Amino acid sequence: MAQTVRVRLDETAETELTGLRARAAGRGLPVPADRPTVTFAAAATIPAAARAALADELRVLTLPALWLATLGTVAGRDDELVLAAIVDAELLAVHAAVHDALAGRVRSPFAAYLPGSWLPHCVLASDRPAEAFAALYPVHPVRARVVGVEIADSRTGTAEPLFS
Repeated sequence: MAQTVRVRLDETAETELTGLRARAAGRGLPVPADRPTVTFAAAATIPAAARAALADELRVLTLPALWLATLGTVAGRDDELVLAAIVDAELLAVHAAVHDALAGRVRSPFAAYLPGSWLPHCVLASDRPAEAFAALYPVHPVRARVVGVEIADSRTGTAEPLFS
């Protein structure tokens, strides 16, 4: 991945998700090193004009809380175990608004994050999902309030806040 639009989660949710990752790591499973987030869009590059348009759009949106409740995998990324969100009309509307702001402004958008394909989720383990599932099941739903939106660059490891 190159650049992503991802939401930062409230401290309580982040602590719960980090705790789940720690349980998996305690079983010798690899877990992501970065903070738990949910990605809304990804592209090879998200230039300044797209970032500005997205920031303008975010100022008028009410960002819904996420209910991360389904333990599983995501199509095309079968090596990861994720906690996926319950999808409702409000969440899909915000996701569509993000993509409307980015449309025609980004280079090489990633299809898995486009409306109609996207499954909102937080990665808990980055390999051996069956073992991670066994280590973490059952999982209680995590209510996560969105406290910010940022553009993350996987090449540089940096994140630029757009909204908080």
